[in-house]
Amino acid sequence: MQVISTRELKLFKKILIANRGEIACRVIKTARKMGIATVAVYSEADKDARHVELADEAVLLGPAPSRESYLVADKIIAACKQTGAQAVHPGYGFLSENEAFAKRCEEEGIVFIGPKHYSIAAMGDKIASKKLANEAKVNTIPGYNDAIDTPEQAVEIAKKIGYPVMIKASAGGGGKGLRVAFNDKEAHEGFASCRNEARNSFGDDRVFIEKYVLEPRHIEIQILGDGHGNVVYLWERECSIQRRHQKVIEEAPSPFISEATRKAMGEQAVALAKAVKYQSAGTVEFVVGKDQDFYFLEMNTRLQVEHPVTECITGLDLVEQMIRVAAGEKLGFTQDQIARDGWAIECRINAEDPFRNFLPSTGRLVRYLPPAQNLEQGRCTLQGAAYDNGNYGGVRVDTGVYEGGEIPMYYDSMIAKLIVHGRDRNEAIAKMREALNAFVIRGISSNIPFQAALLAHPKFVTGQFNTGFIAEHYGKGFRAEDVPHDDPSFLIAIAGFVRCKARHRAAGISGQVMGHEVAHAGDFVVVVLGEKGQHEYHQVKVGEFEPVSGKAEVKVDGRTFAIQSRTKLGEILMVGTVNGQAFSAQVERGSSKQPLALRISHNGTAIQALVLSPHAAELFKLMPYKAPPDLSKMLLSPMPGLLVNVAVQVGQKVLAGERLAVIEAMKMENILTATQDCVVKAVKAGVGESLAVDQTIIEFE
Repeated sequence: MQVISTRELKLFKKILIANRGEIACRVIKTARKMGIATVAVYSEADKDARHVELADEAVLLGPAPSRESYLVADKIIAACKQTGAQAVHPGYGFLSENEAFAKRCEEEGIVFIGPKHYSIAAMGDKIASKKLANEAKVNTIPGYNDAIDTPEQAVEIAKKIGYPVMIKASAGGGGKGLRVAFNDKEAHEGFASCRNEARNSFGDDRVFIEKYVLEPRHIEIQILGDGHGNVVYLWERECSIQRRHQKVIEEAPSPFISEATRKAMGEQAVALAKAVKYQSAGTVEFVVGKDQDFYFLEMNTRLQVEHPVTECITGLDLVEQMIRVAAGEKLGFTQDQIARDGWAIECRINAEDPFRNFLPSTGRLVRYLPPAQNLEQGRCTLQGAAYDNGNYGGVRVDTGVYEGGEIPMYYDSMIAKLIVHGRDRNEAIAKMREALNAFVIRGISSNIPFQAALLAHPKFVTGQFNTGFIAEHYGKGFRAEDVPHDDPSFLIAIAGFVRCKARHRAAGISGQVMGHEVAHAGDFVVVVLGEKGQHEYHQVKVGEFEPVSGKAEVKVDGRTFAIQSRTKLGEILMVGTVNGQAFSAQVERGSSKQPLALRISHNGTAIQALVLSPHAAELFKLMPYKAPPDLSKMLLSPMPGLLVNVAVQVGQKVLAGERLAVIEAMKMENILTATQDCVVKAVKAGVGESLAVDQTIIEFE
């Protein structure tokens, strides 16, 4: 089956991408492959963004807030007319599932690269789609499918359905406008938060409620339809690894469902799509119980963030297929011709600090070096012919950022999508762990350590998880000790090797006093620095460094590590072999607390280490520990963002757990609560103020 085609399209000479970030770059890449010119749109905050640079033309929409730029349909239409773009690809988010925008494009003679507006109306609206699914005899979750007006009404409905319930925005998506409530208080507060998030993110504040299925799997079916009545399904994606209802890791196929369940879900998804004459790519989401009973959840009438894993196992370029369908072409294949080849995994790399409760992290990307790529969308997997130096599949990175660029506070926190493809699930997991090791990001925090921990967790490796996996295993937050390294001595050996290499270079300096030359081999002590002064001391013996081969032997606790690496000193990414096995690690010198220490990161674990002579190590033991200052009397902003609410006043008594303030960042509301009983002494920041990290908001007595 030939599914990749570069036939010239006569209809589209130029398309406009009504989006930003990685998905805009992704669409531009396929359009360029097809010989189609592209137009980017951008806000003032994105004037130097990567998608603007990649496109053939770019049009400024307006100020940074999306409601004044990317969400303004009139400006998108005007940009199309200004540039002569014949079609619009909406990506995901923003206007991608906006019925009025799709219809307006049609009325203006602009092709909407997505489903027809009536399909969006029927399936994009979660309330309407559930009613239609019921009429089509598709199993749906019990719930109240009409819009709810007040928090009091929400509580009453939740009581009738029975807790726990899921409160969802009708126009929601990507985890926005969604809360799970286990009691009346959570239902009341969740309704208000969902409504606010939905209004700000989608311009639609309708909210509904449905039963929350305990221990569910989130499995979705990718479908593709054309304008000639043909609809196929492109297998499933396993999306159960979620944090706060936002997907973190996606894979295809699912390690859970049987072939019979897979076929039944696919056929139901196709029947539902045909009922609304669906054209383009879309996704039918199901919640699947532990006995493999499945229920229709919702339909996303757009391209999904996680579409690359489907592209890997099928060999299809979904963006290309969307463009061809919009141009009026028939699908070039039937259901029985669609491949399912190998295993693919995607990790979302987000600008957030996992060690500070995943708070958003914005700022400049001082260093950005993704792992080496050898896989592109829809390629290298067709008919099982993807081999690169003897390895099946490969590594792919979809991103919209670059080194030196800014991560703004106004939009989604995703930096990149890291995708790998292997022969089977175990190979894909191994490739992903190594790719994460080689992903260098500095200047902002990222969730890479958390992703590494998830991939190494025994329950994930065996496929025994559901949507509550992260809440169950990391319910109290994520800490450095939650990432136990499978061989801590290896990190110590790297420290010894790097020190050996540095001393070998120093030994070559001319003019050294005879008898006092620098020696690069011998006995050392590696001091692994603890957060609170609880340092670990390890005896290390370093052999001679061989400059030609870049090899040295390091003995740690009676074990020998033969390390070979030609990575230059000062480069963060260190690649090489240890005892003949390839590895990637990140090594850099210096920190605010200890400028002479080496920071070594591998498999999600990071250590700070000093490599000292035995005598210096004895002296280091005498150094006093300096405790950090007490900040319990202040509420500090944990992230840059907009202060949208201060819930307390001077002199007010506050109990532990009560709300103090709300900060809006990256389209999400972040509620700050009291960690202990206290009395408000002063409010140091006002509503509407843009806050910096660690800026004081409230002082306590």
